Amino acid sequence: MQRGISYWSFRNGLKHTHPLADAFTEARQAGFEALELCIADTGVLNVTTTEKECTAIRKAADASGLVVDSVASGLSWSCSPTHPDPAIRRRAVALQKASLQRCAWLGCRSLLFVPGAVRIPWDPSYPVVPYDQAVVHAGQCIRAMLKTAEKYRVEICVENVWNGLFYSPLEFRAFIDLFESPLVRAYFDIGNVLGYHQDPADWIRLLGPRIGRVHVKDFKRDVGTLAGFCDLGKGDVPWPAVAAALRKTGYRRTLIAEMMPWKPGLLKRTAAALKRLLPE
Repeated sequence: MQRGISYWSFRNGLKHTHPLADAFTEARQAGFEALELCIADTGVLNVTTTEKECTAIRKAADASGLVVDSVASGLSWSCSPTHPDPAIRRRAVALQKASLQRCAWLGCRSLLFVPGAVRIPWDPSYPVVPYDQAVVHAGQCIRAMLKTAEKYRVEICVENVWNGLFYSPLEFRAFIDLFESPLVRAYFDIGNVLGYHQDPADWIRLLGPRIGRVHVKDFKRDVGTLAGFCDLGKGDVPWPAVAAALRKTGYRRTLIAEMMPWKPGLLKRTAAALKRLLPE
């Protein structure tokens, strides 16, 4: 497994303005083996980035010596594939297809996909969506994306997030299986499940080979809100059980720490904690 960091974890990473060349250098200096790129509607990597620009990014990534194998998209938070407005849902599909194409141009194998939301905890303007409708629309979006994913051979890795959807590993597993495609997989976030009182090692066991990628976060249960996310090793993730579960599933890909927002010293602390908490 290659231990890495999300582009969102860098200074101005959430604004998508941190220079990629700086991110590659800083990731290596901090001790990471991998870096996950992030795509947005604007910024250093976006849905209009050209193939030539993606090729240049790939060359810089290769020169850095880092494993750069996945791209995260947060586009669903601002343009949700489960929104009640069909025009917004169509726009969401178009954005995700553009992201898949750029993922391929970058030479990456996996795209993190947020499958929409019933409710967005930090966005009170988002209309609450009936659960059954949200599941149907999320599935419709993935099916619409699949032709593009198949064309470019890029995985759609559906993430478990704080969106009101798929808070059971059994339901999440069943949803992934609906598509009967090796290109639809789970992007499992270790820390996210603690927010709804569940065991990440159990999720890993139940999802098994469906896990395409892994995000690493920690969380303090007694806080219980977004403020509960914390430095790795400072929360309640049962790290030995998580490490054992990952080994048992045979997972050998990237472990991407998603630490937000950036703070001085965050990268080095996170790299050291990853090596300590998730050894080979």
